[in-house]
Amino acid sequence: MTSNTLADGLGTRKELPEKQSQSRSTGKPQWGSRAGFLMAAIGSAVGLGNLWRFPFQAGENGGGAFVLIYIVCVVLLGFPVLIAELAIGRHKGLSPIGSTREIAVDAGRSPNWQIAGWLGLLSRAIALPNYAMLSGQFMAYSAMGLMGDLSDPTQTPLYGGAVSSLLWFTVFLVITTGIVLRGLKRGIEAASVVLMPAFFFILAGLAAFALYSGAASEALTYLFSPRFDQLTPAIVLAALGQALFSLGVGAGLMITFGSFLSKDESIGSNATVIAGADTVVALIAGLMIFPIVFAFGMDPAAGMGLIFGTLPSFFAQMTFGNLVGGLFFFLAFIAALTSSIAILMVARTIGIQQFGLSERNATL
Repeated sequence: MTSNTLADGLGTRKELPEKQSQSRSTGKPQWGSRAGFLMAAIGSAVGLGNLWRFPFQAGENGGGAFVLIYIVCVVLLGFPVLIAELAIGRHKGLSPIGSTREIAVDAGRSPNWQIAGWLGLLSRAIALPNYAMLSGQFMAYSAMGLMGDLSDPTQTPLYGGAVSSLLWFTVFLVITTGIVLRGLKRGIEAASVVLMPAFFFILAGLAAFALYSGAASEALTYLFSPRFDQLTPAIVLAALGQALFSLGVGAGLMITFGSFLSKDESIGSNATVIAGADTVVALIAGLMIFPIVFAFGMDPAAGMGLIFGTLPSFFAQMTFGNLVGGLFFFLAFIAALTSSIAILMVARTIGIQQFGLSERNATL
């Protein structure tokens, strides 16, 4: 078989019945349903960038002006890149490395463009341990809140410094790896179909509670009343970075998700749902956190320390605060888990296609 024939074979699929999840031309699995694909793709985009990074970025950059520029960046830059990545992945049916290489060769360019795929893998290899460490802390704080003790997390057996952090870190990686080991349909898609509806339900409930019991009017004014006199190039750059980071573009995630997408799926409509859901979640996360921030006189520009340093003590002072705090950190755990599953899925796909590893060995 020639290289062109091989490339054509890898890049094309026959239309299959809805229940069939394997491509006859390549034997490569496909998403079992559009809903499953969307839940997994939204889960990969909706992560700590929305729930944790967006609120403190908005707080550090003046609120409304940042939010407006963020939405503009999503529409004008993030959304087109998202469409392009899904299209590249579906067209070639390969990992980010294979897809970028084949696209370049088809255009008569150097196959060394595959370095873009390798850089995406490197960025995710750096990101996954950070996600795991943060998510381990979310798990610990969630357990403490649901057990009724968020007043001083450092004094509980669940959170005791480096050893405890390493244990939670390990537990999170074991959960992530266990899901990815089960494969595309039985692992990644099945987990996303369960986790994402739970995520949306908890998020909506916590936002409603925060708006009802907190300083709703101040939060709404802060988030949705742009103060253009405070707008600076640094805020524009921060909003652009947040938009791209939040959508998960530029690092191979969506190329990989697109590679398992059926040819009869509309990339434009799917990308619209993914980008829309991701943006809405970020805004609702702000409505969940800032009413509490203003109700208790906290500094919205407190940055990353707001989540672990300030919020837990104020949760402990609220009516039903330990329950609310426990659910909040469990929500953050779900967001991090769905993103981490996607990150490991990219590495798994590259291991299978680039190095000829088995699915199990590529995941491990």
